[in-house]
Amino acid sequence: MTSVKRTLRSIVLASVAAPALMAMPAFAQDSAAASAEEFDDSVIVVTARRREENLIDVPVAVSAFSGAALEARGAVDLTDIGNITPNTTLETSRGTNSTLSAFIRGIGQQDPVSGFEQGVGIYLDDVYLNRPQAAVLDIYDVERIEVLRGPQGTLYGRNTIGGAVKYVTRELPDEFSLRLRGTFGTHDQAEGVVTVSAPVGDLLRIGGSIARLSRGGFGDNLTTGLENYNKDVWAGRGTVEFGGNGEPVFIRLSGDYSRDRSAPRGGHRLMPGLLSGAPVLDDVFDSRGGLVTPEQDVEAYGLALNVTVDLTESLTLRSISAWRKDSSYSPIDFDALPSADLDVPGAYFNEQISQEVQLQIDAGPLSGLVGFYYLDATADTLFDVRLFTTVAGLTAFTNAAVDTETYAVFGDFTYDLTDQLSLSVGGRYTWDNRQANILRQNYLGGGSPFFGGAGIALGAPSTNFTGDRDFNKFTPRVSISYQPNSDTNIYASFSQGFKGGGFDPRGVGANAPDLNANGIRENDEVAAFLSFRPESVDSYEVGYKGNLMNGGLYVALAGFYADYTDVQIPGSVACTVGGLPSFCGVVSNAGQATFWGVEAEFNARLGEGLMADGDRLNFLGTLGYINADYKEYITNIGGVPTDVADFREVQNTPEWTASGTIAYVTPMGDGRLNLGTTLSYRSRTYQFEVPNPYIDQSGYALLDASIVYTAPGDSWSIGLYGKNLTDKEYKTSGYTFIGANPTTGAPILGGNGLPTSALGREGTLTAFYGNPRQVFVTGTIRF
Repeated sequence: MTSVKRTLRSIVLASVAAPALMAMPAFAQDSAAASAEEFDDSVIVVTARRREENLIDVPVAVSAFSGAALEARGAVDLTDIGNITPNTTLETSRGTNSTLSAFIRGIGQQDPVSGFEQGVGIYLDDVYLNRPQAAVLDIYDVERIEVLRGPQGTLYGRNTIGGAVKYVTRELPDEFSLRLRGTFGTHDQAEGVVTVSAPVGDLLRIGGSIARLSRGGFGDNLTTGLENYNKDVWAGRGTVEFGGNGEPVFIRLSGDYSRDRSAPRGGHRLMPGLLSGAPVLDDVFDSRGGLVTPEQDVEAYGLALNVTVDLTESLTLRSISAWRKDSSYSPIDFDALPSADLDVPGAYFNEQISQEVQLQIDAGPLSGLVGFYYLDATADTLFDVRLFTTVAGLTAFTNAAVDTETYAVFGDFTYDLTDQLSLSVGGRYTWDNRQANILRQNYLGGGSPFFGGAGIALGAPSTNFTGDRDFNKFTPRVSISYQPNSDTNIYASFSQGFKGGGFDPRGVGANAPDLNANGIRENDEVAAFLSFRPESVDSYEVGYKGNLMNGGLYVALAGFYADYTDVQIPGSVACTVGGLPSFCGVVSNAGQATFWGVEAEFNARLGEGLMADGDRLNFLGTLGYINADYKEYITNIGGVPTDVADFREVQNTPEWTASGTIAYVTPMGDGRLNLGTTLSYRSRTYQFEVPNPYIDQSGYALLDASIVYTAPGDSWSIGLYGKNLTDKEYKTSGYTFIGANPTTGAPILGGNGLPTSALGREGTLTAFYGNPRQVFVTGTIRF
């Protein structure tokens, strides 16, 4: 196995690095500006089944947004599409601007530490991003973004149990292109993107973009003087392409880089300090956290080599080779107060190498592909938990290195039984190995040496564990589609998905039970205590897609039902380690849940020639409903396994999601004017499985609008955009360490009427908020 691994790594590194050494500095291209008509994505070509297909032909619930449509909306980053996609939550995580929390149809993961896998796969040009750090991708030079809902394990792998998000960048044009984009707006927003590309001969093209993305804070940290919720990002992409345009070989070497030096995002306390009496601040975007080490810094970069070879008219070979690396340093002040009560300086280091090979077949009534996938990924998370319960202070330092090695073979085929009826069958077999090295050491009198602390090591490590586990799984998919005509698709499908198991990086080995009662906590006993099983889902879906009224109405409807088993619930609680108060991971396979719901997307042409020849008015709408319910939720209360399903909720999954967009385009001189406005709604959202009346968010609506003028020939454009125009305050996440009833989760109040503290002296109850009102102007010039 070691020799195979070494050989695979060599092949991938060589295939990615060799062309890079020969490549000239490269720049990429962006196409013409969006018209309001390009809010209409009903005829977009997608690759949801890893091959190009018209959106209407795909028997999968998929939302697709072209780059032009995203530009017309003023979309800034990946999270913007969450508000206009049914049953989907895409949010920036707590401490930085760059870490993504993604949930689709009730399944996802918001804990970014190593050891926990995503439930929604994020793909950049068909390269799987193994970790959520640096996954909040800014939108520029994008061809389209696809959101695939429901398990995608057959074609996309083990961690797409909820769905997948595909970010696809633009290919280069055949002619020289230069594009300059500048943005200025409220909160000192100032952004610039320069994009250029050029052909070099008949077969070679080079191109790339450089982006400077900056914004002042929405608030301030009143202790450190730093801006809160600001943005300070440099980013770039480079591309070299060879072939294509009818040639049998197409080679695309791409690289990307981003550096986020924004200030740390500080939470807003929702309760006064229990010891200091510090008051709740008036502005929800202000914070008072005093932790400043390590200095916030997120850096990510990667290379990818995509090769497509047409072997025959019916056979195509594809190879996707990639290497990625990222690092994040973040000071996370849980208590959001100047003094250290519950402070967590953290660092994340991730690296991955992957290789995928596909053989695609298009032979008359039979089409599909077979493939092989390999991933070797390392994820190291280091953090202090600085808990000042005494004058000297106590720190629990954790160094958790959790590595993943995955092999998979897969296939998916569609056979046209008749001109109208087709059957699709696919499956994937995955071999998943997880290796963990977890060290937890207590320090007294200050932080750990890794984060510059002067603490003194206190006794032996409470966790010093090395172990590995294998998780293998076959995930099938089958669907049947009936297309009475080219504009209608009625389908039904069944699919399975699974998310790999692993080891709790915050678990405390010293608390593992002595199962054989020999007085020694052996490695196998610690492994059993720290490990958790894979989770799996069986999903059933029926759907309808139709282009009606001569293209005047596009409708996509889906109904789904899913059985979700061995649900992984990562978390952390106050605990005692060696007689000292501390912070411990508690991860369990809680039990079972069922999800069922409906989704609707539609685009209606309301009129043409209403006020001028050539004008057009469209309405785009989305609606999602999900009934997400735990049927079994086993947790340990007082040493007794207890089912608390009646008192738990599915996190980050509002029952209702909806959006409506009015888009109007009209000629203005020889150019055109686009007007658009979007109202989106999300019902009550629970931040964690245990309901919390302080940090859970009640239902709310957001209003956006845009006015864009595009000159003749798309030579230049200027747009005015407004986001969250009603300035709605809404919570997106939070931290809570307050006393609660272990069964019901109801907060325990003290004699002062305030929640009691479960960890630390001040009580930790902090919230993070979505962006306030923003207004900005974007101008674009194209040559």
